[in-house]
Amino acid sequence: MAAAEFRSHALTLPREAAGLRFDQALARALPQYSRALLSGWIAAGAVQVDGRPLRGKDRVLGGEQVRIEATLPAATAVAAESLPLAVVYRDRSLLVIDKPAGLVVHPGAGNARHTLQNALLALDPKLALVPRAGLVHRLDKDTSGLLLVARTREAYTALVAAMAARAIRREYLALCTGVMTAGGTVDAPIGRHRSQRTRMAVRADGRRAVTHYRVVRRFRAHTLVRVMLDTGRTHQIRVHLAHIGFPLIGDPLYGGRRRLPAGGTAALAAELRSFPRQALHAAHLALTHPLSSRELHWEAPLPQDLQRLLAALEADRS
Repeated sequence: MAAAEFRSHALTLPREAAGLRFDQALARALPQYSRALLSGWIAAGAVQVDGRPLRGKDRVLGGEQVRIEATLPAATAVAAESLPLAVVYRDRSLLVIDKPAGLVVHPGAGNARHTLQNALLALDPKLALVPRAGLVHRLDKDTSGLLLVARTREAYTALVAAMAARAIRREYLALCTGVMTAGGTVDAPIGRHRSQRTRMAVRADGRRAVTHYRVVRRFRAHTLVRVMLDTGRTHQIRVHLAHIGFPLIGDPLYGGRRRLPAGGTAALAAELRSFPRQALHAAHLALTHPLSSRELHWEAPLPQDLQRLLAALEADRS
């Protein structure tokens, strides 16, 4: 586990902060830290304003000189655990991981260990100082592909903001049941299923969710599509494609009964019956580096299980 890290900041509150509470003004000036953490530093006397302590509720005029000498505590709830990880990219600010299917991202009920977050803390113990061990977004357990990790609080703040502003491009490859005639966009709100709490559903009172898809290849009874997200709701791709009548092959929640195409080859039938997960892969990731402003992009090749399924579909088409 990472030791607590010392942080020092010297800054001038902007004139636009006039009239704000001090804790509000400080949170705006240092968005990489949570409001609760900054309030704790203020209460502990680790923050000086023009050479004296100030209470969080005190109003500021703007222009004050702020000095912080404080300790950033390490998170202790999640234990580091050495697990094999495919690191696609690494620098001082970022990691990009190619996650295998079957690996849970965050610990939760029944998954306290053997998760990606546990593995990240072993790979880089300083990630204990970053919210969610730096994980900027997530993938479902049985979705494979690229995941973005911030290695500092500053990078995390910048990348979360870029994700919210749709400035990070994520593209997925999905194998669907049914033959699509064309691509399109699904703009349908998603919320928790009313009776089955492990499922999500399209609901009028849900949160806005937008998914774009285009056809890559058609087979006799299936379609390979490339999917782009404007939003990042839980199970979004799976819910939206099922909603328009093209559920993912192998999806245990939204796919219904496995359908075998009439007259298909024995090899394809065997692959469809045995495919162990939803056929979804996070294939492409592109962003502007938060420190250098370089344009970066990565591709993750299809894992072997999806390659075998695609080969069986191709053989059935010929």
